[in-house]
Amino acid sequence: MGSEWTESTLAELSSSVSYGYTESASPDKVGPHFLRITDIQNGVVDWNSVPYCPISEKDHLKYKLNEGDIVVARTGNSTGENYLFEGNHDAVFASYLIRFCINDSLAHPKFVWYSMRSQDWWAFVNGSKTGSAQAGANAKVLGRFHLDLPPLPEQKAIAHILGTLDDKIELNRRMNATLEGMAQALFKSWFVDFDPVIDNALAAGNPIPDELAPRAEVRRQALSDQKTGTTQQGSIDDSTLSDPKSHFPAAFQFTEELGWIPEGWDVGCIADLCNTVTDGSHHSPKSVDKASGQPMASSKDLTQLGIDFESCRFISKNNFSELERNGCSPQIGDVLIAKDGARCGETCCIHVDDDPVVLLSSVAILRPKTASLSTFLSTLMSRAETVADLRENYVSGSAIPRIILRDFKRFPVLTFPSSILETWVKHSQAIHRRAVASRDEAKKLSRLRDTLLPRLISGELSTDALSKTNE
Repeated sequence: MGSEWTESTLAELSSSVSYGYTESASPDKVGPHFLRITDIQNGVVDWNSVPYCPISEKDHLKYKLNEGDIVVARTGNSTGENYLFEGNHDAVFASYLIRFCINDSLAHPKFVWYSMRSQDWWAFVNGSKTGSAQAGANAKVLGRFHLDLPPLPEQKAIAHILGTLDDKIELNRRMNATLEGMAQALFKSWFVDFDPVIDNALAAGNPIPDELAPRAEVRRQALSDQKTGTTQQGSIDDSTLSDPKSHFPAAFQFTEELGWIPEGWDVGCIADLCNTVTDGSHHSPKSVDKASGQPMASSKDLTQLGIDFESCRFISKNNFSELERNGCSPQIGDVLIAKDGARCGETCCIHVDDDPVVLLSSVAILRPKTASLSTFLSTLMSRAETVADLRENYVSGSAIPRIILRDFKRFPVLTFPSSILETWVKHSQAIHRRAVASRDEAKKLSRLRDTLLPRLISGELSTDALSKTNE
């Protein structure tokens, strides 16, 4: 650390510190975005999912987030989770968040925020929590966080280096979201709307069930558009694919479980498609330091990019080995689902070749019988409609929602000839390959950022030295 570095606290660097607005969130655009604790995941906010709230003009001005504001969760397991607002949305913040308005003449807000993503910050937060039932920390306590500050130009240079990596990670996240949307659109077309079956039925002159008549009209238009060289917005254009329709029937049958489905298909359950449906360890060993332990993941550690190892707890290597032997470690091809908590049912991912980890009981583990079923189930379980169904029919408890595993095993799924499954995998595998490559790149970038962050903000590594290393 250079001689020009100074010491300060979070409160001393803030022009104001305040608690958020109390109101009920609404999915409707009744006012500005309403940022809550649950909207912040590992320092990132997906603004597409942030709700809105009604608010008076006076309160809107009072609670409006401005560029450079840092909001911090003050209660529960999320205490200390934080987010740097960069001014791209009209938003106010909720009452369980504390806003620190950083004085940019004293410190660069992004440098301060990166200091609040460090192990020093999390150690400070864990040592500052009070309360037993719902631990938390107030603004006065969090404001005592100590920071070492280099001169402003160096702060800006450090923030730029780390921010560039975060921008690339965010770009990959958006690319993954686009790819996921493409995979979901194809899945919906084939296995929800049954477009190939409707097309075959229309071509054969077979009757279409009344419930599917609106979709049949959409398909008539889509087929007409294909002939004229146009594609209707929101439809899947199969003309660029090898013809999948030959694998599908040309009629429908009615089932009690799922209504009208393609003729010859059946209704099974999750357990039919998996070698096992289980969960992680119901034993939670005492945490140890990261340097001397192995990671243990809970539902909060699952992301679209896989397991977030930086947010995991760490346990002793002896405990890790025991739990690993007991089958609590995921395997390649497993589909992991958040089983309980605020994100119950929301986060699904295929576990690919990752670092060794064991899972807690808050994670449901689906081990499909084949790689193709793994791809199919991961897409099915990540659908918003599937999550809604899980929460409505397979979750118990309101304070702490939890998927009941014995009921979940009976979750109904379509079963159909393997030729259709393999055809779908063939058509979707290019999307999945790109998604996996994007995911892996984002993980490498995250690890690089997490390696550089403590060294840069502590002065162990200067931006000049880093620039010379990259020359």
